[in-house]
Amino acid sequence: MLRPLAVIFSLISVAPALFATQADPSTRLVISVRDQKLMLLQNGGKVATYPVSTSMFGLGDYWGRMTTPLGYFAVAQKIGDHAPIGAVFHSRRFTGEILAPNAPGRDPVITRIIWLRGLEAQNVHAFQRCIYIHGTPQEKTIGRPASYGCIRMKSSDITALYNQLSLGAIVQIVPDRLPKVPKATPLPPSNTLVAELEKTTVQDPLGTKSDSASLTVEQMRMAGALAAERQKRQARPTDKATPALNNGATIAQNKNPRA
Repeated sequence: MLRPLAVIFSLISVAPALFATQADPSTRLVISVRDQKLMLLQNGGKVATYPVSTSMFGLGDYWGRMTTPLGYFAVAQKIGDHAPIGAVFHSRRFTGEILAPNAPGRDPVITRIIWLRGLEAQNVHAFQRCIYIHGTPQEKTIGRPASYGCIRMKSSDITALYNQLSLGAIVQIVPDRLPKVPKATPLPPSNTLVAELEKTTVQDPLGTKSDSASLTVEQMRMAGALAAERQKRQARPTDKATPALNNGATIAQNKNPRA
């Protein structure tokens, strides 16, 4: 009897590592119950901070108590792709109804659903308890504990967050304040390398300097593409091209069916 229990607890202990291998490890979330805020991190830097609302009934992973669990989680499912802002979900299905922010007398799950799976013994029931990060029409309550266990967000915020998370992404809910993290370093613009290559070409068009030997394969490939583009521009007729027709595509309103 003891051996099966030992196996179960060992699986729970290694679950964070198993889920982390399935997601982009550079992106994760930290949710502070004390601050009532959510921080999006990429490559160890802070990308954005959003106000949230955790449970009005306190903390824990207890059946029937509607509390917010703590610890490490993974994003198990994402529901609501391309649904309109304010879309009402019942049992994770879009009902067709759309609510405006702070619609009176209504408190459903709206806009997007990020369904969490607990990775520790202290939050092992989170998935079965349907602990979500989701939108709420009661945006005036955001910033203080007011939910029934889930993490609530404004519709505009949950939409922005949803688009930056992949399945398996790690989420940590802590009772304390958010950690002090520097802002993420923005990536250089895509035309930086092209500008450097053009500068090198102007300074040394014949490639007589030894600097040209230090170019990487990728830089040489882009230099060739740049030269080809110049040739196209020189050979291109002056007449304006006829614009292509936009065929368009039908997008499903809700890709994920009810679990």
